[in-house]
Amino acid sequence: MNDLDLFSEPDRNRQWADDGQQWSDERPPPRRAQRQARRQQRRKKRNSRAALLFSLAFLVAVVGTGGVFGVAWLDHRMNPPDYEGEGAGSVTVQIKEGDGGSTIAATLQRHDVVKSVRGFLKVYAEEKRAGAIQPGYYAMRLRMSSKAAMARLLDPKSRAGNQIIISEGKRAIEIFQDLSKKTGIPVNDFVKASRDPRALGAPSWARPPSSALNRIEGYLYPGRYDVNPKDGAAKILKQMVTRFNQVAREIDLEGEARKAGLKPETVITLASLIQGEGGTDSDLPKVSRVIRNRLKINMHLRFDSTVVYFLNKRTLNVTESDYSTPHPYNTYKNQGLPPGPIGNPGVKAIQAALRPEPGEWLFFVTTDPTNNVTKFTHSEAEFNKFVEEFRAWQRNNPGN
Repeated sequence: MNDLDLFSEPDRNRQWADDGQQWSDERPPPRRAQRQARRQQRRKKRNSRAALLFSLAFLVAVVGTGGVFGVAWLDHRMNPPDYEGEGAGSVTVQIKEGDGGSTIAATLQRHDVVKSVRGFLKVYAEEKRAGAIQPGYYAMRLRMSSKAAMARLLDPKSRAGNQIIISEGKRAIEIFQDLSKKTGIPVNDFVKASRDPRALGAPSWARPPSSALNRIEGYLYPGRYDVNPKDGAAKILKQMVTRFNQVAREIDLEGEARKAGLKPETVITLASLIQGEGGTDSDLPKVSRVIRNRLKINMHLRFDSTVVYFLNKRTLNVTESDYSTPHPYNTYKNQGLPPGPIGNPGVKAIQAALRPEPGEWLFFVTTDPTNNVTKFTHSEAEFNKFVEEFRAWQRNNPGN
């Protein structure tokens, strides 16, 4: 009996592992097991080579595609989409106050003037005069190159609209006349539009009485505006009322009026009187105090500005006939404030109405209108002296 005979048949079958490893006696495995082990090793090598080749192929594909996209992306960044030439057709574009390059570019793209925001911004960055683009309406063409669009924005002849400056204290009818000259829209169109303050966006508390001369008076905020000749009267007035609402929110007009014990519409009426009577910004809080002091003792305001407002005059030579004409705005005959504003005040006059300067003044006279010299006093005798100074100025300036 040899050593193998010591094992039973099942034991001999288990003496070799499938992977061909040896027993502790290190005897060589049978040939069948060796062949099987070699086949497994060859199979592993083939699988490894295939996996490597697949990985390399995938990597090449990814890198190749990424390169193509990378080049395309870089070209897109360096040469953003743009139209060619001067374009065709026409479109009116508004550049607003404070618009920067990105906003202008977005506006032009939205109207199909330029093809891309980045295309225009590239030209904008290279143009030294880009900061000189003025707010306003521009007659542009459709599908222009960014360079052509920039040149058109820098050309004053491209301005399709008209810029108008509304000075503080100007009356509504005067504003209508100025707007008519700029746009060609009849004055009467503005008058009709002004009859519906709600449609123009006037605040809900702005409720002028039936005796008010103009229902939108006081709410056409002064400032610089760009008006499009193609816009109607209502749209043009609405942007001025919108500006008023914006300023009213910024200074918390309603809240400050409550603190002062006033209605907001009363504040605007007061502000219009202050604006009409004050010569300089520093005078405004003092004029406000004179009004408060007179109202407190039931004294007539006796303001020339209210008299000439109703008579639609602009003069310093108010006559006895003017003073004696009965109407709701005659503060020589009627106590208290007039029915409504007598002009369109600026923010400083509104703030002066809310916060008058402390003082006992009851009188003031602009003794030198040429140099805006206004003198204040609580003495009637001194007031009469100031009046004489003003008469002397009138004699030296007969045309005023």
